[in-house]
Amino acid sequence: MKKSSEIIISMRDICKSFPLEMGGRQQVLFDITFDVRMGEFVAIMGPSGSGKSTCMNIVGALDTPTSGVYKLYGRDITNMTADELAVVRNEHIGFVFQQFNLLSKRSVLDNVMLPLMYRGLPMSERVRRAREMLARVGLEKFETYLPTQLSGGMKQRVAIARALAGNPKLILADEPTGALDSKMGNEILKFFKELNRTMGITIVMITHEFDIAKYADRLIHIRDGHINYDGAVPKTDKNL
Repeated sequence: MKKSSEIIISMRDICKSFPLEMGGRQQVLFDITFDVRMGEFVAIMGPSGSGKSTCMNIVGALDTPTSGVYKLYGRDITNMTADELAVVRNEHIGFVFQQFNLLSKRSVLDNVMLPLMYRGLPMSERVRRAREMLARVGLEKFETYLPTQLSGGMKQRVAIARALAGNPKLILADEPTGALDSKMGNEILKFFKELNRTMGITIVMITHEFDIAKYADRLIHIRDGHINYDGAVPKTDKNL
């Protein structure tokens, strides 16, 4: 699907610092500036402690910057309250996490329906959407199973179905293959690629591994809280 010129993520001079127990503050992000357009598949990569997870938390409206401006779909959400950010997350962003974050005692169908409950949708609509998304990820025959009865790759597909159920334009994937073996991980990454290509869903993926970042079309590399590369995914990571 052809990429749009519409900018859905706009980060301008984003800084983030945290208070220290002994006083003072530690700055984690320094003047982070980038745009993400509709339909892009972007990997944000960096070593442990680089600031990439903090950056993702701000992109995902899970945290707010210390300074700078963040616009999502053209709306300034920089200084929103926690409740306002919760609404933004529920209405606009689908999340996929490393550890799946599924409710172990609820069925696969219930897990996929969960974010729809907070939108006040009637049960019939929740079930319809959840079943549609489970079919898309190839798990329509497993809706009554518990997550504990599934393989790691299947759990991640349930998590993807849950992220898709709210019909978001943007999916944030935080180390989505970290709990999977390489074979299952590659299957999930290929599935992300397919979602991006066929549905035009914008994907922002956090990773510390270049082999995973190569599935994206664009790489933003963060080191010591600064962006030191932003462009097409290079052939090797030698100069990152």
